[in-house]
Amino acid sequence: MLDTTDRLEGTKTEIYEELARQLGGLFYGERDATANAANMAALIGRGLPDLNWAGFYIMRGDELVLGPFWGKPACVRIELGKGVCGTAAVYKESIIVTDVHEFPGHIVCDAASQSELVVPIIRNGVVIGVLDLDSPSLARFDAEDQAACENLVRLFVAASEPF
Repeated sequence: MLDTTDRLEGTKTEIYEELARQLGGLFYGERDATANAANMAALIGRGLPDLNWAGFYIMRGDELVLGPFWGKPACVRIELGKGVCGTAAVYKESIIVTDVHEFPGHIVCDAASQSELVVPIIRNGVVIGVLDLDSPSLARFDAEDQAACENLVRLFVAASEPF
């Protein structure tokens, strides 16, 4: 079993490098997307500071459906174009929201969430889901978090068969 820690320490860059290294170990020899998503959500949720939710929404038809996650129970279905997750899926772009209360149409799953980062998961040009991170702090996420999480999503796509 891979030895993972609760909270990683170091600079933001060092933390994301360690997450990528540990994900490589967790993904090694495993191609099941659900298993890999579950381990990735748990690793991010436990490893990154100042999060209250980390998880996946998976494309099912014309909506996003809750997938593996770490945190409190969440909204189960999100229409495309709705909330941060649905918007990121439609535009195929990551979205950083510094204050979720200022995002038009934000979907409240956990009232403690104050900021959010959503990264679309794209395979062969098609959105197959999103990685969603929430924080109880305002302005928790920045461009470095976005770039690093986009890299983690690329590792996930490369390691996993489609959902």
